[in-house]
Amino acid sequence: MATRLTEAERTGLPTLLPAWTVAEDRDAIRREFRFADFSAAFAFMTRVALLAETLDHHPDWSNVWNTVRIELTTHDAGGLTDRDVRLARAIDALLG
Repeated sequence: MATRLTEAERTGLPTLLPAWTVAEDRDAIRREFRFADFSAAFAFMTRVALLAETLDHHPDWSNVWNTVRIELTTHDAGGLTDRDVRLARAIDALLG
């Protein structure tokens, strides 16, 4: 099982993942993505789904027209772990 991030690792999150925010209501990180239209948003979600499957770590997410909201937490660890950080960085890399 993955272990939760240490306080020092949490302190470094804004530098490591500047586009992501720490959720105020749970131990998770969040990011919102906007695209030109629904097709572009859905294509992005498809790429993220394939990536998440490869990493065996799946996001909590939603899609409304051109907007995709992603929240990452490791449920079986009860909060943020390095698995969330790795997936967030991989998602960011999809955007170039």
